[in-house]
Amino acid sequence: MFENTKAFSGFSVDDIPKAKQFYSDTLGLRVSEANGMLTLHIAGDRNTLVYPKADHTPATFTILNFPVDDIDSAVDQLAARGISFERYDWTDEKGVFRKGGPPIAWFKDPAGNILSVLQPA
Repeated sequence: MFENTKAFSGFSVDDIPKAKQFYSDTLGLRVSEANGMLTLHIAGDRNTLVYPKADHTPATFTILNFPVDDIDSAVDQLAARGISFERYDWTDEKGVFRKGGPPIAWFKDPAGNILSVLQPA
């Protein structure tokens, strides 16, 4: 039934203008706005819908992963743009998990949703 449908995902935020600024200015994504919602235009024709929700509760899981060639460089560049990385017992001083699986670092958008950068093997 859906084998030829170009499905897409979406997530909620509590403030569309803040989300637009973060995803376009801070992360450098192409973002469009229509009907009070945002579309994140991600490489590979993987658009993601961002919609407002008055009673938004941040996701407790990673909603968007950004593969990068060099995790340390990406973390440094994002930190220079004001992003703070989450620190867990299993991450190093930069907030990078390096103990199995791909190196990965988590951070939050202005609505508190969890995002990551990861360096595929």
